[in-house]
Order: sequence, then structure tokens, then C-alpha cells
Amino acid sequence: MQMSHTSLATVLAATSSKSSGSGGFSILILVAIFALAYVLFLRPARNRQRAAATARRQVEVGDEVTTTAGLIATVVAVEDDMLTLEIAPGVQCHYLPASILRVNVAEPEPDADGPDASTHEVIDDPEATSSAEPTDDLPDESAPA
Repeated sequence: MQMSHTSLATVLAATSSKSSGSGGFSILILVAIFALAYVLFLRPARNRQRAAATARRQVEVGDEVTTTAGLIATVVAVEDDMLTLEIAPGVQCHYLPASILRVNVAEPEPDADGPDASTHEVIDDPEATSSAEPTDDLPDESAPA
């Protein structure tokens, strides 16, 4: 471990002494790395946060929601600073709107015209279709060589 720190320090010292005129280029590379990190990580995360906040603001009575604690409940009342969620029949709790992780949407029903098991091709069992007769494309094992 000591060897790697020493060799790294030696390489950095040699590199810095050679690159006396490229300080601006090093700063440009750092700026490019930060810009790439912003585009790849920070911007998509901010967009997800905005979408989640928009979904929380548009919660309506009857929506099924998931809280940040993982509780799945139905919204029974919406106020400015509070939601009333029904977590079981007859059991209601008050939650802050910020505790809503997502609004659960119902999965669309599959199309009646779409493919189903009755329209798939049936593949024969290879053991049932194989025969004991030799085929023409395989060499006959009983024939002398």
C-alpha cells in the first residue's frame, strides 16, 4: 500500500512539472466533468422530483396512493395542508401531502384482440417426433469405414 502512494505521488509530481502551461486545460476538463455529472445525474433527479411534486398536488378523492413509509391507502379527503387516507375499511389517518410517494394508477386491461395462448404456435415434443430409423443426412454407424 505504501508503494502505491509513493508511486502516485511521483507520477503526479512529474506530471505537474511537465505541464506548466496547461493549467487552463485542466480547469476546462474539470468544468466538463462537472457539466457531464449535472446532465447525467442531477438534472434527471430534479425532473423526477418535480414530477412527484406535481403528482402530489393533483391527488383527488378516491385515488390510491403509496406513502413514503410504504403504506398503500385510498384518499378520502383532501385539504390544503392535510390528506385523509383510508388504510383499511373504516380506518382513516391524516397525512401531510409531502408523505405521498406516488399515486398508483390502475394497469390497463389487456386488449381482447391481442394475442393469447390459443393463438400461439404449438411446438411438438422432440422425443415424441423422433423415430428409430436413421436419417439420410447422418452417417450410418453400422457401415464399415
